[in-house]
Amino acid sequence: MKYLVTGVAGFIGSSLANRLISEGNEVIGVDSIHKYYSKEIKFNNLEPLMDKDNFSFYEMDICDLESASFKSNFDCIFHLAGQPGVRDSWGSGFDSYAHNNVLGTQRVFNYAALRNIRNIVYSSSSSIYGNAEAFPTLEDSWPQPTSPYGVSKLTGEFLADSYTKNFELGVLSLRYFTVYGPKQRPDMATNRLIKSAFTGDTFEKFGSGEQIRDFTYVDDIVNANILASARNTAGTHTTLNIGGGSGVSLNELINLVEEISNKKINIALKDVSLGDAARTGADISKAKQMLNWEPKFALKDGLANQIEWQSDILQIN
Repeated sequence: MKYLVTGVAGFIGSSLANRLISEGNEVIGVDSIHKYYSKEIKFNNLEPLMDKDNFSFYEMDICDLESASFKSNFDCIFHLAGQPGVRDSWGSGFDSYAHNNVLGTQRVFNYAALRNIRNIVYSSSSSIYGNAEAFPTLEDSWPQPTSPYGVSKLTGEFLADSYTKNFELGVLSLRYFTVYGPKQRPDMATNRLIKSAFTGDTFEKFGSGEQIRDFTYVDDIVNANILASARNTAGTHTTLNIGGGSGVSLNELINLVEEISNKKINIALKDVSLGDAARTGADISKAKQMLNWEPKFALKDGLANQIEWQSDILQIN
C-alpha cells in the first residue's frame, strides 16, 4: 500500500509513518517544519525514517500540495498536519491557525478531489466539544469550541462534509483526546511535567489543577488511524472519538509522574488559560463498533514509557 502522511515530522505523524513503514508500506511524508517548536525535535523524529527505502520526505507547505512533484496514486491520505495548541491561537496568532488548519485542510481535500483519492483520515480534536454538556461525550454532542484552535479543527470537519457531498471523498475524522507518549510535543503538560521532574525546573500549573483530561497513548492513536484507513467509504464523512478511557485531573497526573519517576516536582501556580476546557471525556462506543478499536494502554504504563523515553533524551541516569 502507498500512503501520504501530512505532518510527518510531528509527534503522531512520525509515529504513524514508522508503523506503516515497518509493515512494508510505502510512505510519502510532507511537513513544513513549522517553528511552533524546535526544528531539531522534528528532524530527530524523522531521523529513524530517512534511511528507509520505502520512505520519502518532502519539506513543504500543505497548501502547495497541488504542485508537488511526487505521484499521487495513494491508497489513503493521513492528514495530521496542522497548527496545535490552544494558548497561541488567540489574537494575531490565529493567522497561523487559519493558514495551517483551515486553508491547509481545504487544500488537502481539494488535492484528493482532483487526484481521485477517495480515502482520507483527518486528525481532528476533542477541542471541538469545548465544555461539553455530558460525559462521556458522544460524537453527536453539540460542538461548542472554547478556543480559536478548536474552531479551526471543527472547520476542518465542516470542510470534510462539503468535500464528501460534492466530490465523493470518504473522510473519517478522528477526534483525539489528549495524546501522550514518546515524542510528545515539548509544550504539552505531560512532557513539561516529566522535564520538571528530572531537571528541577518549575512546572507552571494553569488553574486549580482540577481540570480533567481523557489521556490517550500515542500507539492507540496510531492503531485507530490504521484501522480507520481500512473502513472508509466514498461519499461519507464520519466522526469518531478516540480516547484512552483514563480521565484524570492535572493534580492526579502530577502525582502519577512523581510516583513513577520517584521525583518531586516544583509547582508554580498560574491563572487558568483562556479556552481551557474544564473536562474532556470520550464515549468510544462508536469507534469500538465501527473499527473494532479500543485503547490498549493504561495511563500508568503509557506514562512509564514516556518517562523512560524523556529521561534518555535528557540524558538522566
